[in-house]
Amino acid sequence: MTAVLHAQGLGRKYGKRWALRDCTIEIPAGHVVGLVGPNGAGKTTLLKLAAGQLAPSSGGVTVLGGRPASGTVQLAKVGFVAQDTPVYAGLSVAEHLRLGARLNPGWDDALARERVGRLGLDLGHRAGKLSGGQRAQLALTLGLAKRPRLLILDEPVASLDPLARREFLQGLMEAVAEHELSVVLSSHLVSDLERVCDYLVVLVGSRVQVAGEVEGLLATHHRLSGPRLDDDRLPPGMDVVSARHTDRQSTVVVRAVAPAPDPRWAVGQLSLEDLVLAYMDTPVPQPAALEVR
Repeated sequence: MTAVLHAQGLGRKYGKRWALRDCTIEIPAGHVVGLVGPNGAGKTTLLKLAAGQLAPSSGGVTVLGGRPASGTVQLAKVGFVAQDTPVYAGLSVAEHLRLGARLNPGWDDALARERVGRLGLDLGHRAGKLSGGQRAQLALTLGLAKRPRLLILDEPVASLDPLARREFLQGLMEAVAEHELSVVLSSHLVSDLERVCDYLVVLVGSRVQVAGEVEGLLATHHRLSGPRLDDDRLPPGMDVVSARHTDRQSTVVVRAVAPAPDPRWAVGQLSLEDLVLAYMDTPVPQPAALEVR
């Protein structure tokens, strides 16, 4: 199956500063993917490169087998909702739908109007008069009604209150189930990712620290607590992800199919947030200098 997103050595530079550098990743189709990482990791830059809003400074990226924004056919495959859930404050809801229909050859007007009606959005109201949650829902409606194969969402609920976040994510999951979309969703709110995502990518310093189906990742990562380790070494088959030490005790997160340490070690399960934080806590080697021509 074609990957929805494939990047190899991907980088984007602004002046002398790299916003994303030497990023290699492959995301399979058919998932709701949670993209998470600290500020400055390159998440937004990666998503904008995938949507064709930015051009690479190095490396390459393909989305659904094609170069992002390379033509009308490729553009129609991808929906994008940016962090500020962009809508036009001076346009009414109805005018947004008419604009969407003019700009998108695959526009599904019935889907858009049904969703707007179900959400209780007045077609005559200007977007600038809507609440933050309503604007986010309108932006999502516009993204869905173009009937993309991949929907990219960059921190779409960051500014919403808990109720609006829940309603947005519920609407997203209903759309995924109905239209069989692939979704890539970035968020700092791991609780939201836990609710909707079945595939996880942790990006730190432009490098993919871990990627895989959430269920499998949680089954193969464990917290071990026991006597202090001076060199973080454990038996073969256990890779140390992160480690914390006191004078007498060590707590390590390991990746292993079936950890079997000595009986002095207690084995605990990880939550998705524990897993994400363990990889975000891992030092990332800086890539070698790259020359941009």
